[in-house]
Amino acid sequence: MSHPDLSHARRAQSHKHQAVGWPVAGLILLGMCGLTMLGIATARVGYVAATVGALAALLPVGVVFGAIVWIDRWEPEPPMMLLGAFLWGAGGATACAFLLNDAMTGFGEVLFGGSFEEHFALVVTAPVVEEAAKALFVIALWIRRRSEFNGMVDGIVYAALTAAGFAFIENIFYFGKAFAQTGLGDLSGGVVAVFVLRGLLAPFSHPLFSAMVGIGIGMATRTRNRRMRAVWPTLGFLTAVVLHAVWNGSTTLGGDRFLNVYFVIMVPVFLGTGWLVVWQRRREQRIVAQQLPALQRAGLIVPSELELLASLSERRGWKRKVRRSAGPEAAKAVRDYQIAVTELAFLQHRAEQGNTTSAVRRKRREKLIADLKEARRSASGSPDAIRTAHIKLDELTRTNVRRSSRG
Repeated sequence: MSHPDLSHARRAQSHKHQAVGWPVAGLILLGMCGLTMLGIATARVGYVAATVGALAALLPVGVVFGAIVWIDRWEPEPPMMLLGAFLWGAGGATACAFLLNDAMTGFGEVLFGGSFEEHFALVVTAPVVEEAAKALFVIALWIRRRSEFNGMVDGIVYAALTAAGFAFIENIFYFGKAFAQTGLGDLSGGVVAVFVLRGLLAPFSHPLFSAMVGIGIGMATRTRNRRMRAVWPTLGFLTAVVLHAVWNGSTTLGGDRFLNVYFVIMVPVFLGTGWLVVWQRRREQRIVAQQLPALQRAGLIVPSELELLASLSERRGWKRKVRRSAGPEAAKAVRDYQIAVTELAFLQHRAEQGNTTSAVRRKRREKLIADLKEARRSASGSPDAIRTAHIKLDELTRTNVRRSSRG
């Protein structure tokens, strides 16, 4: 007869392996899809052209990725989930779009034929198919892992990363095709002209379109109306399709009309989305700052850490001091501790707003408290990691005293 504790341990170990195994298998599958799409691009334009296209595509995707990481600083998402979003865009979404675009093109030939078929594919087929393919990952993640979404910023981050992966593969094809046809060229044609359009003027085009879906999911996360939880993502998807269609249509106009659409529509939408992101980040900071006293009263954090955890600059300073005095492992433990505090603060805020059920809240809270305590234990393993918080607090106190005396 097996011992109950032993059986429980085996089941727990089995669940742990499944929890790790399935995501890793999914990432491998998505990576294989991405490699397949690279192979298709290479077969269409040639090895040399595909290599040139890949090198040219690295710059815009690097800029976009850096911007997304900057957006996600307050409450960084799990690296595996971020990698999954990018790989879905580069592999899964591009494969879906490749197959569905060909099918819809055939449908357009039957309906229209002639020159209008190309416009139908560009303005109708591509926006609907590509935005749906990109949004699939974000919608599925929101349905299955709703706890990962604390607001609008999380939705934008996942949607933009998916779009960045999609744009990376698409750019390899476009840059490679331009090189195969006319070489490097200049501003009038070739890789240079395409790079100016896709790499300089519009590196954020796909992420901007998909960000509308992320905004819709963010709005759905904050509402208690079940009908609106379906309406907001739908509106976000439709907005993404419209923006994509307008952008694709403008590229066929050329000259002044393209520039008019670019500066009158696309630039204001991009700036408006950027303002929304900054506003939402400030909102997240206020939420965390408001919830910290409750965490301190519960004994989960200490008073000396309140001011350090309430701003990004103080968090960065804390980690820098720990890295210099105790090394990267201690700094990582402090970072994990900061993230756990942030997650718990968001959970408390959602509970106050009535946006989570008691059962879900209890289960999530238990896990987050366990993560927080584990991170604090890891940080406490290096005395400098926690002591730095007290040193930093003393510095802040002295600075405030000096400012007050000058006033």
